[in-house]
Amino acid sequence: MHRLLRVASVALITAGVVILADVAATLGWREPVSSLYGSIQQHKAASELADLEASFPSSAGVRRAATVKSRHRKVGVLADLFSNRVHEGQAIGRIVIPSIDLDVIAVQGTDTASLQKGPGHYPETPFPGQGGTTAFAGHRTTYLAPFRHLDQLGAGDAIEVEMPYATFTYRVQGTRVVAPFDLGIIHRVSYDRLVLTACHPLYSASERIAAFAKLQRVSDVLAGPGG
Repeated sequence: MHRLLRVASVALITAGVVILADVAATLGWREPVSSLYGSIQQHKAASELADLEASFPSSAGVRRAATVKSRHRKVGVLADLFSNRVHEGQAIGRIVIPSIDLDVIAVQGTDTASLQKGPGHYPETPFPGQGGTTAFAGHRTTYLAPFRHLDQLGAGDAIEVEMPYATFTYRVQGTRVVAPFDLGIIHRVSYDRLVLTACHPLYSASERIAAFAKLQRVSDVLAGPGG
């Protein structure tokens, strides 16, 4: 009996240590179990994105884009073609924010499964290049916590959204805490902008933090499969 009690005590202590370690990791960095899953999903997304980049645009898309002389309109044509190509949960591009050391693959959609893979593009908003407000949502404590440090973005910080058809560079205007269902933040404004959203504060979904950025330039416009 004493031996059983001793074994049970050791098991409970071990479990307690494991739980405390998990809590400490979550508080100091990000939730480890879901982050491992997120890492696996990001690896798969990287392969998926590489395949997409190698095949977009199609030959027909190249011919269509070639008929447009304006560079601005050409990007729009490519973005429209791209929007008809992707599906929910598919890797669509990469978000790079040097100031918070973020380089992550984004996917299409903001459903639960999609956000477990990486930041998700709000499907009700246009893709970069289509004009208007482009928006992405991401986790702050789970599944690699890509937007954990969204609150640390400062005015003027660069955000690059690398799509298979062009790279879009935005400059941060500021951040704001809003109600969780405030859809006004993703509405169209008088210029092309980017909005990144995440739950706020950390470990709570009572509010959302939103970062707003204005499009500064478009570069690396592709003309055919593989660039």
